[in-house]
Amino acid sequence: MAAKKKTLDVNIVGRTYKVACEDDEREALLAAVEYLDRKMADIKKSGKVASAERIAVMAALNITHELLSCRAEARSFDIDSLKRRITSMKATLDEALAAHTRLL
Repeated sequence: MAAKKKTLDVNIVGRTYKVACEDDEREALLAAVEYLDRKMADIKKSGKVASAERIAVMAALNITHELLSCRAEARSFDIDSLKRRITSMKATLDEALAAHTRLL
């Protein structure tokens, strides 16, 4: 006999949805629901979009844009440059501490 899937009732822009959710995913799901609800509510408040379907599509487009922008930033992040800066800072701190130790 198959185990019954756990579900969670969530509310997005005044409508309740039943979503499959394991216990260890509950917190992340609730955070996602809160984020989506806020995005959709903002679009609805703007008054430029009326239907729930169009509000959902606009929210999805906005969130996808945010995701793709974050991915692009992550790809352009130069870890080697950061490592060089950390090494330089460590050397500066080591020199300062060594000079301080010689004074004592």
